[in-house]
Amino acid sequence: MKFMMMMHANGSGWKTSGIGTWPAADIQAHIAFMIRFAQELRENGELVAAEGLALPDEAKIIRAKPKTGEPVITDGPFAESKEFLAGFWIVDVPDAARAYALAARASAAPGKGGEPMNMAIEVRQVMSAPPVDR
Repeated sequence: MKFMMMMHANGSGWKTSGIGTWPAADIQAHIAFMIRFAQELRENGELVAAEGLALPDEAKIIRAKPKTGEPVITDGPFAESKEFLAGFWIVDVPDAARAYALAARASAAPGKGGEPMNMAIEVRQVMSAPPVDR
């Protein structure tokens, strides 16, 4: 079963109290944890994909222009949003319980001063299409 584990960050505090304000050693420890976590998932054969994402102010919303299909680009999706998607993992695990256990480990990644962040990790099953008769 595939699950997407999505790491959410607090948008209002990201630059004023979030990782942008941490000492360099704490940022390095957090990133090292994430690298080790991904490596462990890869070694276990559970990791399908994992990526950190740019901050929301770099995001764009794209819609197809009626009739021509050309892209219409607008700035950043959720200016008033309290949280944003900071990164994700897609894992292939036997059941939801394993995905939840992995999400809890990711949630406890070290933060400022090495304290567990206990950040929100949203877990959703990746759906597959039904078989198509040919």
